[in-house]
Amino acid sequence: MNQELDFMFVKYARVWIPDVEEVWKSAELTKDYRQGDGVLQLQLEDGKELEYKLDPKTNNLPHLRNPDILVGENDLTALSYLHEPAVLHNLKVRFIDSKLIYTYCGIVLVAINPYETLPIYGTDIINAYSGQNMGDMDPHIFAVAEEAYKQMARDERNQSIIVSGESGAGKTVSAKYAMRYFATVSGSASEANVEEKVLASNPIMESIGNAKTTRNDNSSRFGKYIEIGFDKKYRIIGANMRTYLLEKSRVVFQADEERNYHIFYQLCASAHLPEFKALKLGKADDFHYTKQGRNPVIDGVDDAKEMSTTRNAFTLLGVNESYQLGLFQILASILHLGNVEVKDRDSDSSIIPPNNGHLSVFCELMGVTYQDMSHWLCHKKLKTATETYIKPIPKLQAINARDALAKHIYAKLFNWIVDHVNKALHSTVKQHSFIGVLDIYGFETFEINSFEQFCINYANEKLQQQFNMHVFKLEQEEYMKEQIPWTLIDFYDNQPCINLIEAKMGILDLLDEECKMPKGSDDSWAQKLYNTHLKTCALFEKPRMSNKAFIIQHFADKVEYQCDGFLEKNKDTVNEEQIHVLKASKKFDLLVELFQDEEKATSPTGAALATGGRTRLSVKPGKNKAGQASKEHKKTVGLQFRNSLQLLMETLNATTPHYVRCIKPNDYKYAFTFDPKRAVQQLRACGVLETIRISAAGFPSRWTYQEFFSRYRVLMKQKDVLTDKKMTCKNVLEKLVQDPDKYQFGKTKIFFRAGQVAYLEKLRADKLRAACIRIQKTIRCWLARKKYLRMKHAATTIQRYVRGYQARCLAKFLRRTRAAIIIQKYQRMYVQRTCYKRKQAAALVMQCILRAYMARQLYKALLREHKAIIIQKMVRGWLARQWYKRTLEAIVYLQCCIRRMRAKRELKKLKIEARSVEHFKKLNIGMENKIMQLQRRIDDQNKENRVISERLNSLEVSHAAESERLRVELTRLRGAEEDAKNNANKVTSLLEELERLRKDLQNTRKEKKAIEDWAQTYQDEMEKMISELKEQNHLLKNEKNDLNRLIKEQSQQWTEKMQRALKEETQQLENDLNEERSRYQNLLTEHLRLEEKYDDLKEEITLAVNVPKPGHRRKDSTHSSNESEYTYNSEFAESEEGTRGGEDVSKAILDMSLFLKLQKRVSELEQEKQSLQNELDRREEQFQRARARDDEEHKKARSAELEYESLKRQELESENKKLKHDLNEMRQSLRGSAEAGSAAPGSPAYTVLLDQLNASNEELEVRKEEVLILRSQLVSQKEAMQHKDEKATMTEPLPYIEDVQKLTDAKEISQAYMGLKETNRLLESQLQAQRRSHENEVEVLRGELQSVKEENNRQQQLLAQNLQLPPEARIEASLQHEITRLTNENLDLMEQLEKQDKTVRKLKKQLKVFAKKINDLEGGQMDVSPGQTADEPVHPVNIPRREKDFQGMLEYKKEDELKLVKNLILELKPRGVAVNLIPGLPAYILFMCLRHADYINDDQKVRSLLTSAINSIKKILKKRGDDFETVSFWLSNTCRFLHCLKQYSGDEQFMKHNTPKQNDHCLSNFDLAEYRQVLSDLAIQIYQQLIKCMENILQPMIVSGMLEHETIQGVSGVKPTGLRKRTSSIADEGTYTLDSIIRQLNSFHSIMCQHGTDPELIKQVVKQQFYVIGAVTLNNLLLRKDMCSWSKGMQIRYNVSQLEEWLRDKNLMTCGAKETLEPLIQAAQLLQVKKKTDEDAEAICSMCNSLSTAQIVKVLNLYTPVNAFEERVSVLFIRTIQTRLRDRKESPQLLMDTKLIYPVTFPFNPSSLALETIQIPGSLNVGFLTRV
Repeated sequence: MNQELDFMFVKYARVWIPDVEEVWKSAELTKDYRQGDGVLQLQLEDGKELEYKLDPKTNNLPHLRNPDILVGENDLTALSYLHEPAVLHNLKVRFIDSKLIYTYCGIVLVAINPYETLPIYGTDIINAYSGQNMGDMDPHIFAVAEEAYKQMARDERNQSIIVSGESGAGKTVSAKYAMRYFATVSGSASEANVEEKVLASNPIMESIGNAKTTRNDNSSRFGKYIEIGFDKKYRIIGANMRTYLLEKSRVVFQADEERNYHIFYQLCASAHLPEFKALKLGKADDFHYTKQGRNPVIDGVDDAKEMSTTRNAFTLLGVNESYQLGLFQILASILHLGNVEVKDRDSDSSIIPPNNGHLSVFCELMGVTYQDMSHWLCHKKLKTATETYIKPIPKLQAINARDALAKHIYAKLFNWIVDHVNKALHSTVKQHSFIGVLDIYGFETFEINSFEQFCINYANEKLQQQFNMHVFKLEQEEYMKEQIPWTLIDFYDNQPCINLIEAKMGILDLLDEECKMPKGSDDSWAQKLYNTHLKTCALFEKPRMSNKAFIIQHFADKVEYQCDGFLEKNKDTVNEEQIHVLKASKKFDLLVELFQDEEKATSPTGAALATGGRTRLSVKPGKNKAGQASKEHKKTVGLQFRNSLQLLMETLNATTPHYVRCIKPNDYKYAFTFDPKRAVQQLRACGVLETIRISAAGFPSRWTYQEFFSRYRVLMKQKDVLTDKKMTCKNVLEKLVQDPDKYQFGKTKIFFRAGQVAYLEKLRADKLRAACIRIQKTIRCWLARKKYLRMKHAATTIQRYVRGYQARCLAKFLRRTRAAIIIQKYQRMYVQRTCYKRKQAAALVMQCILRAYMARQLYKALLREHKAIIIQKMVRGWLARQWYKRTLEAIVYLQCCIRRMRAKRELKKLKIEARSVEHFKKLNIGMENKIMQLQRRIDDQNKENRVISERLNSLEVSHAAESERLRVELTRLRGAEEDAKNNANKVTSLLEELERLRKDLQNTRKEKKAIEDWAQTYQDEMEKMISELKEQNHLLKNEKNDLNRLIKEQSQQWTEKMQRALKEETQQLENDLNEERSRYQNLLTEHLRLEEKYDDLKEEITLAVNVPKPGHRRKDSTHSSNESEYTYNSEFAESEEGTRGGEDVSKAILDMSLFLKLQKRVSELEQEKQSLQNELDRREEQFQRARARDDEEHKKARSAELEYESLKRQELESENKKLKHDLNEMRQSLRGSAEAGSAAPGSPAYTVLLDQLNASNEELEVRKEEVLILRSQLVSQKEAMQHKDEKATMTEPLPYIEDVQKLTDAKEISQAYMGLKETNRLLESQLQAQRRSHENEVEVLRGELQSVKEENNRQQQLLAQNLQLPPEARIEASLQHEITRLTNENLDLMEQLEKQDKTVRKLKKQLKVFAKKINDLEGGQMDVSPGQTADEPVHPVNIPRREKDFQGMLEYKKEDELKLVKNLILELKPRGVAVNLIPGLPAYILFMCLRHADYINDDQKVRSLLTSAINSIKKILKKRGDDFETVSFWLSNTCRFLHCLKQYSGDEQFMKHNTPKQNDHCLSNFDLAEYRQVLSDLAIQIYQQLIKCMENILQPMIVSGMLEHETIQGVSGVKPTGLRKRTSSIADEGTYTLDSIIRQLNSFHSIMCQHGTDPELIKQVVKQQFYVIGAVTLNNLLLRKDMCSWSKGMQIRYNVSQLEEWLRDKNLMTCGAKETLEPLIQAAQLLQVKKKTDEDAEAICSMCNSLSTAQIVKVLNLYTPVNAFEERVSVLFIRTIQTRLRDRKESPQLLMDTKLIYPVTFPFNPSSLALETIQIPGSLNVGFLTRV
């Protein structure tokens, strides 16, 4: 480290120190460094303290670390400190953290292999990089390819892309992507699709030249240089390939974990195919040449699939099937040859056993004899001057000879394939320039290095020398351009190493000399090397422990080479007799072809030398004489390689080189894993660090004056800022940097030494930090003062409130004192008064008590006296009663005694009387009375029983039986009574019977009581059961209600689901319709492009015929014809014949292949249209099925309701019948009452009522019959509509296409082409007609479905209302509803009938006109075809003259048609018409002329006028298609003309908004629906041309105005840039700004409004404009790391808000334009939101719903802080975002499609302008038109 930056080593400065594991480790100074200190106090990132000792000899300080703001830069030269640790750290941060694999290092693109497939190579990325400057986009292989392509076109100089790196670093893939870029961007100039062939050569070369190694699964084992040729228009015309140093030894030997070339494993994997059965192949493990590596399978690679790809590539390059099978036959024979076993015969000879299976297969496949091949595999021929000897060879030499033969055959096959690939890629067109892509091996060093590594490192030495010289040259040119004094930069020159290898007596020279020696050996060659170079060359060393090796100090590292095998590999000898045997093959022509040019095919570059074709290559031709051909085969491999390398270097020196250095990040092929040791080795080896060193030796940092001023304006004072920014920068820089050697002032830039930018950045950061501190100080002061003032105000307020409180307290105290005195006064008065009152009350109480006591004493004395009297009274009464009772008892006892005595006497008398008969008579008389009483009692009991039986209904049966028994007993008792009357002796039995009856009665009463108890119990149980049933009924009701509610909810959910499904289906249908519309419009675009190409080719051929000397005229591909099949010539009559003659001549010499290609393309278009038709039919069938499915589900859902409604309808019908019967009865009764009393009041009302009822009944019957008829007709019509498409398809005429290949005349070919275009148009019209019919049917069906739903709902509502009415009112309401419905249907039918009558009248009128015309033609005997007219008009129908007013028609003569089209279309200036006249005036004039032609029924005039107008519009658009005003003008007029054709077509759907006068102006004779479709297609083409024109104008403005320009000045900062300068964001005079975009949008909008463009069409154009702006801006944001910052997000959001404001001003917010900017808005928000926590990640995921996951992650990876105060996005946060978004289903495409054009529609917009009011100005020069 130089001592000039010692002042930067202060505390907290960060440095890099060496480390064994990580190579370089970051540390931070904990103490300032002072001059003379020998130790630095450091702290590592892990917190560990460290003392770093400085070297006492050099005292070099460690490398300083760049500021964080510079870490991750796109260009390594933009770093302030340019050294190895800075480069390594920058690459690591970009690769690991940002997942960026490309980085610039000056002119070098460093590519790190990610070992993972990345989505950054698609066509969208190619389109994004196409046309961009190399520094404006992020580093990419496409940027290097674009730079080479642009310099080739700009500088007219050939270019080269040199791709180098270690095996497995990604060289082949980088070269492949570069070629893909050229093939995509340039296209092909011929019909053979050369770009596809160039890309197809990759799988072939990979299969035969690539193999798996320990470092790479697809390692290229050869070097190749592919020259891609371009013509003068820079389109690919061909390619040529050179190969270098194929690793032939891999054919016979592979190390562990390696494979042979891929083609062998592909053959083995495809051995099961029928065509490969004859090769007798098996698995790869069965062959010696494919199993040595012990790992025949590559993970993720299907060899059988790769074989198919290889065969397809062969086919594409013109290698037919027979040649392919021949190649595979040779490859299979090589595998069988490797399995041939050689055995020892003795010590000096060997033998192959007879009938060796593999050798037999080899000879069979090669077509040679078994004996000859087996003999010469074990023998060799020795030639002397006089004799020839055949000598046997031992086993080891025989095996080596076998392997040498296999290697030789494979090398010949490899060269043959390369030759045929070059032949397939060779073009007969003269090559104007080329771009070469060199894919060559990088510097290699292994444990054992042999001849191959020596040649590879020799080639890298040459390339490194060329690279160093080129870098030095660029530095020198830059200094001279800026007029900077420069000194010679010391850089490493590897010329001594190259001299050591290739100079005279160098290593290769000594090797060739040793090969010529008869007894030369590797040991003798090594001794010669030691003797020659060991003491004379410092770069050559001898190992200490070996005498068979040597060491060379290469530019990258020291490499030790083992001498064993050098001579053998350099000689590359093979037994000539074996070759002769193969040449003698008579069955295998391909094998003979391989060896027929043995003397010419030894060098891999022979094919490249033979095929020329380059005209711009300034390389001296080889001096090959005829006599040298015989000696050419004696060249050694080293000599051949040196010559081919020299030729390569001459080619590279004659071109402008571009360098791609591929880096292998680790040896384990782990994705995005960075090994610093391996990376540093490769950076040192590939020259990247040398580039850094050369840059750092001079002035590596370069700033323009504007960028320096913008960045370091903060370091300037106001007085230092001058008007001249250059002087301002000089003055400021002289003050900031004292040493003038640290910088230089150029013409446009300031050059800085290494570290000066870091010093300026430190000053800037210190100034900003000081400014921040000052701002913080001021703000803190302001905050403290605000706080102090608030505290002061608070203290004052508190004091005021405290003093007020104290005053209030004093006042309160005084008031309380006064109140206390008053209270005391009143209290004392109250006490005295209370005391007095208490004494007074006490005296009164005492008096009262005394008086009461005296009264009570008196009362007690009186009470005692009264009670004594009562006691005396009661005692005296008791005594009297006791005496009375005793007296009475004595009297009673006396009476009893007397009566007893008398009773005894009477008893005696009765006993005597009882013995007499009379007594019995008296006794019987008494018994009868008792029986009667008992009978009455029994009757009463029966009555009571009956009452009980009536009360107990449930016990009626049992009581009835008991009653019957009692009844029988009663009958018996009655009989007994009668018997007792007759027989008195039966009294005793009767008494007994009576007693028994009493017992029975008691039992009956008991049973009755039991029954009553049981009945009560039963009643209780029943009540309980009823209550339970009621509860269950209540539960069932609740359950029913729940079920009803659930059913209702389910029905509602089902309805919502059906509505949602219907909505989704509708949305899907709309999307499909938009997709079909887009495909159809793309088809129109393709058709237009073919027409343009056809016209361009016709014009070029015409020019080639008319111009005597050929010249080159470059035309824009967009300037092409738009003519369709209606060819029209609007030139003057004088030039018609010459033009026609030129066209005839051009047609005569047209190339047949062009027409064949056009024929093929038209056929493809027809097939595509047929596929579109099939797709449309399929969509319609899907819609029909979906609708049927919906109807079926709807029917199922409505089945219950329909059943209920059917039941109700039956009830209503029965009630209707009953009502009819009642009506008839009422009618009869009314009539009877009317007859009976005609004079009665109300009889006229009755009569009127009868009349109304009769009329209603009749009307009801008639309506019912009509309803039945109409329903049957509707059903038949629906069935007919369902089969309409099939019938229409079956009745369509099939187009007839002639075979163009059989045509020989150019005129016939052109006619066939025209016929094909007519067929194409017919197909288009049929497609459109079917699409319209489909849409109409869908709309009709939707309308019917809606009406049915409404009717159903209305019926349900009416039914629900009717159910709530009484039966009479219900029947009356139903009748009224039915009458109303039938009346409405009758009115609808009457309207349809009127329409049909109108159509019939119109058809009758046309039929009369046609019949009259036919009669007139027959009467005049004229034979006129339908497409022709007579010379004189014979139309009998003239223009009616009923009115003298203008009828809105213009009449013109047939010969004035050319003049009309010329003045109205071709020579019309849109600007004058748009400003001075009404919008759409040309369209109105054309339509009024068309009306007149229709009025006079002249079909030829109608056709001619429409054709002329359409083709004239196409011509003017072709001529002025890049003028937005012209295109907009004719888009508006074409749409207006189309609307007029619709408005006045007579169709009912277009006549709704017409006035009666406009309806009278409708076309009456011709249906121009087909021409409406033609005009619609023309409008689509004009719209697309308008969009392209608009994009061409806006494209250069978008990136500059939306991204680069600072709309808000001072927000963004300019970071230090490297060699690849980006476009400045400072607005210069020629820079576009946002105002430029808005002004252009205003211009577009005003022009379209002036031209009267439909508002809906303007909305679609604006939406497309905003989509282009948003897509281009977002794509550039995703590909530019410098644009992904917080400040740029603010700029973008401000710019978008300005665009939204423009939309509001123009009332266009509803057009959908804002939604197209949503991805850009979300990207800008993503740049500004916080990006740290999980909550931030959740917010980002919910916010960025319009961005894909790839876009979100890309923005987060590219996010770059512009200032040191911002923070980077952590890798963990990005992984969190990826985890949250992994379930998203979206396209993996990174960029938006900027070529997308939304499908356009032209909504019908009728005009309110009356045709008769239009005035035609004279400025249009159409005075020949006559008003009618």
